Parts: sequence; C-alpha cells; structure tokens
Amino acid sequence: MKALYTAKATAQGGRDSSVKTEDGTIDFDLSIPKSMGGEGGKGANPEQFFAAGYSACFGSALGHVARQHKIDLGDFTVKATVKLGKNEDDMFQLAVVLDSYLPTVDTETGEKLVNEAHEVCPYSRATMDNIDVTLNLLLDED
Repeated sequence: MKALYTAKATAQGGRDSSVKTEDGTIDFDLSIPKSMGGEGGKGANPEQFFAAGYSACFGSALGHVARQHKIDLGDFTVKATVKLGKNEDDMFQLAVVLDSYLPTVDTETGEKLVNEAHEVCPYSRATMDNIDVTLNLLLDED
C-alpha cells in the first residue's frame, strides 16, 4: 500500500490512562465507563474515538460517491453508534450502526449511495467480515 497519510497515537497504559497523537492534535484522558466496571470519569474511551472516526470517514465516502454520480447531497450527516459487547465465545466484539441522514435524495438513490460508500470507505473495508455493521438510510430527521 502506498501511504497517503500516516497518523500516530500513543496510549499511556490502557483504558484508564491517556492518549495523544504525535502532532499533539489529540491529547485526551481516558476513563472506563461505569457499565464496564469503571468509575465513569470524564475521559474518553476507544469506542468514542472509533465512532467519531467511522462517522467522519463514512461521510467522506458518501460525499465521494455522490460527486461521482453528480449528486448534490447538501447538508447531510452520518451518526455512528459503536457497541462493545461479548460474542458467543465470550470474547470482546464491536458492532456498529451507521445512520446516514440524506434529506436531498429519494430512497433508491440514498440506498445506492450508502451501499457504494460502504464499499469504498476505509473503515468499512477494514471491518468487513470482522464486525457487524448495520447501514440505515434516514430521509427525515429523527
């Protein structure tokens, strides 16, 4: 693979520590949510970072495929919901729901764009056949 961009981040320990990028753009405390036995402090957690990254990446992929089809998406949003649970083997597992709000297109066009974006999005490609990813098209605000 020819790298177009490289990001580097270092965590000082695990989920109850801190993380920062080499360039200093990200510098956050981490904390374990209460639902996972932690204190639920004000720190972020890896699932939040994954949700933020996936929603931004998928949004970029949607914009890319829309431009290829000469479709103006106007103001659109992508919300990623990331769940951490355990699978049938009692191993930790992620699952993602991507809600794409595309108010300027019809259902058929929206579904086509969402499915094409899922094929080209780097996060989708990295997770394909590894975790459950549910794609939802929203034409009206919830």
